[in-house]
Amino acid sequence: MSKDREKAIPRTRLGRFGRVARMAGGVAAGMLSEGAKQLAKGNRPKVSDMILTPGNAKRVAKQLSAMRGAAMKVGQLLSMESADFLPPELADILSQLRDRAFIMPRQQLVQSLEEAYGEGWEQRFTNFDYTPLAAASIGQVHRATTLEGDEVVLKIQYPGVAQSIDSDVDNIASLLRVSRLLPKHVDISELLSDAKKQLHEEADYLQESKYLQKFSDVFVEDSRFIVPNFYPNLSTKTILVMQFIEGTPIDGIDKLVNIAPSSIDRLMGDLFSLMLTELFELQLMQTDPNFANYLYQESTGKIALLDFGATRKFTKKFSIDYKRLIRGVIAQAPDQTLDAAERLGYLLNQSSDEYQDFLVQIFNVALESFQEQGVYDFENARLSERLSQLSEQAYDFKEFWQTPPTDILYLHRKLGGMLMLATRLGAQVDVNSMVQPYIATLK
Repeated sequence: MSKDREKAIPRTRLGRFGRVARMAGGVAAGMLSEGAKQLAKGNRPKVSDMILTPGNAKRVAKQLSAMRGAAMKVGQLLSMESADFLPPELADILSQLRDRAFIMPRQQLVQSLEEAYGEGWEQRFTNFDYTPLAAASIGQVHRATTLEGDEVVLKIQYPGVAQSIDSDVDNIASLLRVSRLLPKHVDISELLSDAKKQLHEEADYLQESKYLQKFSDVFVEDSRFIVPNFYPNLSTKTILVMQFIEGTPIDGIDKLVNIAPSSIDRLMGDLFSLMLTELFELQLMQTDPNFANYLYQESTGKIALLDFGATRKFTKKFSIDYKRLIRGVIAQAPDQTLDAAERLGYLLNQSSDEYQDFLVQIFNVALESFQEQGVYDFENARLSERLSQLSEQAYDFKEFWQTPPTDILYLHRKLGGMLMLATRLGAQVDVNSMVQPYIATLK
């Protein structure tokens, strides 16, 4: 990664608040500049027109990316399902945060390693690669070799991230409100409260190690998947050490010379099966749709499952109610679909019939692969195009819109990633036959 992707993470609450203050100042300066331009042209601009400019969009996205942690994660969460109901300019700001993160400068990286291991941390490894393999909102990943010769990866948490979660979330929410970047009708209080809880868990690498072990135990004898070994003697609350696994990122397997279309279909089917197992059997799901979290091992034909930081626990009730939603879609029964949506937390009592019809359309398209009997052709289904066409209507219903129930938001984050991957790979999968045994258990 190049030097221009390096930026030190502010460690203290004051330092992180300073980022927010500078962001707000930059937005205000951008407003004044845009207002002056419009007045010079003889126009009388509205406040919203001056706020939601491309320049302000870049300012906000850059500062949130530089802060990482909760600030960046809030932006990612809001971009998942709420984007259709937000002004296009704000949706664009948030969408930039999905795959964007700066990396720590080497000096700050070394400081983080010394705080976790103490001075002389290098003596724990025969080799350490200072260039990260990946960087995300909570931490970045580095490759190393243990004294025993094992190839491992270290997931190293950004300094100050865990301690600043609550204040970061509150500061960003205040900025979005005060600056009017977030429309008045959008209530994100419940989402933010739940996001704090989830982020505290994601920032606890000892908790993540328990999820890693849980998935390892579940799939230890499953010939389709491999879960990396955990190294407890090298792991701390802020550094998680796992086995390094060679493989091809799953979204690039169609470029492999020896991969057949039938193998792609099989692998994609395995991932859909994994998602259904997580939701309906384990009630425990790795919800990060980042394709780099899945590697294809050409030598074994297995899929490696790499990252469990965004693991989400679901209640049994939620699992059952989502079965009801899928059953309503499969049966093409709008009343059943809406009843299940209400059970899941959608507030529909005071919404219009038109909005309810629109919501049913969204579910029907998003879950169409569950509905169609036989093999579903993702490449020719044009799901993204059709959902985009529907999303153009979404802002018309803004008075009825609510932040999606948080469990739904995380689940659909994973589902959306699966649909996107299946489309990109041109997979053909019989998803309906996979979900039918689960639906059959409903009373």
